[in-house]
Amino acid sequence: MKGMIFITKESKVIGFIGTGVMGKGMITNLIHANYTVNIYTRTKEKASSLVQIGAHWKDSIAELTKSSDVVITMIGTPADVEDVYFGEEGILKNANEGMFFIDMTTSKPSLAKKITEEALRKKGYALDAPVSGGETGANNGMLTIMVGGNEEAYNTMLPILSVLGEKIVLMGQAGSGQYAKMCNQIAMAANMIGVCESITCAKKSGMDTRHIIDTISTGSSSSWVMNNLAHQMMDGDYKPGFYVKHLIKDLTIAQETAKELDISTPSLDVSLSLFKQLADIGEENNGTRAIMKLYEESLI
Repeated sequence: MKGMIFITKESKVIGFIGTGVMGKGMITNLIHANYTVNIYTRTKEKASSLVQIGAHWKDSIAELTKSSDVVITMIGTPADVEDVYFGEEGILKNANEGMFFIDMTTSKPSLAKKITEEALRKKGYALDAPVSGGETGANNGMLTIMVGGNEEAYNTMLPILSVLGEKIVLMGQAGSGQYAKMCNQIAMAANMIGVCESITCAKKSGMDTRHIIDTISTGSSSSWVMNNLAHQMMDGDYKPGFYVKHLIKDLTIAQETAKELDISTPSLDVSLSLFKQLADIGEENNGTRAIMKLYEESLI
């Protein structure tokens, strides 16, 4: 890839679109690492705390893109990604030659490939880099980042990604990061259902629920969900670290992609159905561990 521009903190400006639960912590870490960061989100007031610590507010996506060397997006849905990248005032219509684009939204592999193809036409470089680790991982710079795209572009962006994540892996060409995130969400959602059922079974047995969970979490059923969320589930702590509505979006993408790949995903289908049921009772803005409510309230 001739003409690759190498990034230094002194010479490069990062534009970041999306200042929500995840984006806020990520932007904060970039600022603390002494990068110059331009920001844009649809509601300026939500970004005021970031401006106070040194972020530079831009009034539009076009303005942000034109004044940045690298643009990172961490937004909502594939439709949002499509609009932000391909809209008339979007990133790719306003990009300068040699720019880097990193979409960290959980989105469709096909859309990641489309962005990469258009970026190349603009003589730019795109990576799809969805993350795992939730709000805590974003705040602490300890996300797992699954990257799809050109290896040289990945290596060039690695210093920036290393500020945001602890485990950063190039999975393959464009779209590979999104495929990896799809696999992560399928396994995590099914695991969360299993942990809920384990807790419910432990309670119904009449034994000390915490004693059972703490014991089995050291054996073959040990998992991130078991070790990090089980006690919160038992405590009824359902505040959002990762929203129910966002997991539904991710699992819907996974289900659609699985159909494109012609694979059967019964555990995914069940998980998506249960989280949709949870949203239907008004829990879409709670944390995903609120799935325990379906069991607590005997709604299954």
